[in-house]
Amino acid sequence: MNIKLILRGLAVLLSLAAIGFLVRWSGLGDLLDQGWIDREVRGKGLDGELLFIAIGTLATAVGFPRQVISFMGGYAFGFAWGTVLGVLATVLGCIATFVYARLFGRALLANRLGGRIARVDAFVRDNPFTMTLLIRLLPVGSNVATSLAAGLSSVAALPFLLGSAVGFVPQTLVFALVGSGVSVDPFWRIGLGTVLFVVSGVLGVYLYRRLCHGKIYDEELERRMAG
Repeated sequence: MNIKLILRGLAVLLSLAAIGFLVRWSGLGDLLDQGWIDREVRGKGLDGELLFIAIGTLATAVGFPRQVISFMGGYAFGFAWGTVLGVLATVLGCIATFVYARLFGRALLANRLGGRIARVDAFVRDNPFTMTLLIRLLPVGSNVATSLAAGLSSVAALPFLLGSAVGFVPQTLVFALVGSGVSVDPFWRIGLGTVLFVVSGVLGVYLYRRLCHGKIYDEELERRMAG
């Protein structure tokens, strides 16, 4: 019996339970709407920015859609600064998930996520920056699951996180643009955002088909492209 493995597994389970409790107790799912942004973030200067980053980091780390973070960043801070803060919060959430998995979850969760870990490892290992960038551009897949699987795999941390950071930018730009137009001229901003989102998704799929060379990252995407 491996005592260290058991203790590490207990630590992971307890910490996950604690995170789930805190999310439910804090009402995180009810945050990041326009009312909360207006009360706590918008026009609050540095305090509002730091609060937005903190909540956005925690939210993306536990699986909250990063597109919502980006949208609210645009709504709270405008297109340019909202994009910057949205990317920062999303990247910090990615780092938190990756580091958490790598430091605490590898021995316990490897069997549970073996298939996904193997696919991410095989897909990213040879060209970690480029292939991670490609994954983040794809219009399907779970960002938090990818970060978790990468943390459990043998993928090098720095190129994975840098590729994620760059890959997060296009969709963050799109949703920050849409969010910044909620109060004024929403029609053309939403229209432009929709076009940019489609272009980003098409580019991701195109690059996937050109560069994957038989590798499979996401079975759902493979089925959609084959259909």
